[in-house]
Amino acid sequence: MLLAKLAAYWLTHSLAILTDALESIVNVIAGFVGLYSLYVAAKPRDRDHPYGHGKAEFVSAAVEGTLIVAAGILIIYATINDFISPRTIHQVDTGCWIIAGTALMNYFGGMLCLRQGKKNNSLALQASGHHLQMDSYSTLAVVGGLLIMLFTKLWWIDKIIALMMSVLIMYNGYTIIRKSLAGIMDEADKQLLERFIQLLNESRKKEWIDLHNLRVIQYGDQLHIDCHLTLPWYMNLHEAHREIDALSVLIQSKMGNSIELFVHTDGCMPFSCTVCSIENCQVRQEPMKNRQEWNLDNILSNEKHRL
Repeated sequence: MLLAKLAAYWLTHSLAILTDALESIVNVIAGFVGLYSLYVAAKPRDRDHPYGHGKAEFVSAAVEGTLIVAAGILIIYATINDFISPRTIHQVDTGCWIIAGTALMNYFGGMLCLRQGKKNNSLALQASGHHLQMDSYSTLAVVGGLLIMLFTKLWWIDKIIALMMSVLIMYNGYTIIRKSLAGIMDEADKQLLERFIQLLNESRKKEWIDLHNLRVIQYGDQLHIDCHLTLPWYMNLHEAHREIDALSVLIQSKMGNSIELFVHTDGCMPFSCTVCSIENCQVRQEPMKNRQEWNLDNILSNEKHRL
C-alpha cells in the first residue's frame, strides 16, 4: 500500500496524496514497532519484571502516536512550500483509483487488527487497527476532494485538503499518545471499573459484607486486581480463604483467566451490621438497614462502608 501511494504521488504530484503516503510510511514503521512490542509483552514475568512485560505495548502506542504527529507536521511544511513554489498536478484520475484501492485494503486490515486486539486485550493491536481504519477514512476523503478538484479544475483545493488532513492526522496521533500515557501512568480505566463493579453487585454473596480500596490495572491481557474484602469476624482462615477463592472464580468466569487477584481480608465491625445481609447472625448488634450498593465513589475509597 505504501508503494502504491508513493506511485500515485509520483504520477500526480498531489499534496493530498502525499499526506496519505506519509501516513502510510508511519504505518510501516509503527507496524514494526508494534510487532516488537507484542513480542516483548508476550514474555512471561520474571525477577526483574514481576508484573510482566505488558507495558511495552503502551510504549509502542506512544511511539506510534508521536510518529503520526510528526507526519502531520511534515505535511504542513510541504503544503507551505507548495504555496511558495507550486507544482503542476496531473493524472488525478489515475491517482484516485490507486489510493481508493488502498483505502479498502486499509479498512479490512484495521478491522482484523481490532478484532484480534479486543480478543487478546492488546492495546498495540487496537491502536494499529484504529489507525488503519482512520487512514482508510482519510484516504476516501482525499479521493472525494480530488474528484471535486478534477471536475472543477480548482487546483488550490489540493492544498486545502492537505492542510485539513494534517490537522486530522495530528489529532489522531494525540489521542493515541494520550491513551498510551494513561496506561504508563496506571490511570484508572472507568469503563473497566464499572464493568467489574456491576459484576460484583450482580453476583455478590451475603458473606461479602463490604468491598473497598479497589484497584484494577491492565497490562496487555493481564488484569491485576487489589481490594479489601470485609467478612464476618468469626470466620476461620480456611473459611475466609474459601470466600476469596469464590471471588476469584467469579471474576475469572466473566473477565478471563489472565487475572492476578490480591485480597486483604478485614473482619466486620459493629457498624457493619447495618449493611450486612447475613440472616440469623448470632453476634449481630444492630439490624440491617440497607444493602450497600457498590459504585465508583464508595468502592475505590480506603474505608469500610457504613450507613
